[in-house]
Amino acid sequence: MNIGDKAPEVLGVDENGQEIRLDQFKGKKLVLYFYPKDSTPGCTAQACNLRDNYTRLRKEGYEVVGVSVDSAQSHQKFIAKNELPFPLIADTEKKLVEAFGVWGEKSMCGRKYMGTFRTTFIINEEGTIERIISPKEVKTKEHAEQIV
Repeated sequence: MNIGDKAPEVLGVDENGQEIRLDQFKGKKLVLYFYPKDSTPGCTAQACNLRDNYTRLRKEGYEVVGVSVDSAQSHQKFIAKNELPFPLIADTEKKLVEAFGVWGEKSMCGRKYMGTFRTTFIINEEGTIERIISPKEVKTKEHAEQIV
């Protein structure tokens, strides 16, 4: 997905099994952020930064939805532990990460593996991608500031 592309109507299923659709966010900007894994240091810092700035983001007209390939059960624990006020899509079949082009080969300590590239898509009120914050640009502890 690139700037100017229309985001898919059906985004996925959240931690409670509820379908998340683009039309639920009509008239608002959607912060769709992809992250590698629940309860890891960087992902927790990012989620908590968005949580701490959630009221401000909403006042500015944004809604927030997180996405990882973790299970709904993992998301429920992550949300409860960190008191997250926004839904997390459990993309266990990797449909959304692949559609948005954020799934690929990564490497750590010389070991190669497949994973999610931490990327944020800002989708405008009409459902079009208007901005992408790439993996190299995302600052987990200042993410809300980057969005606004």
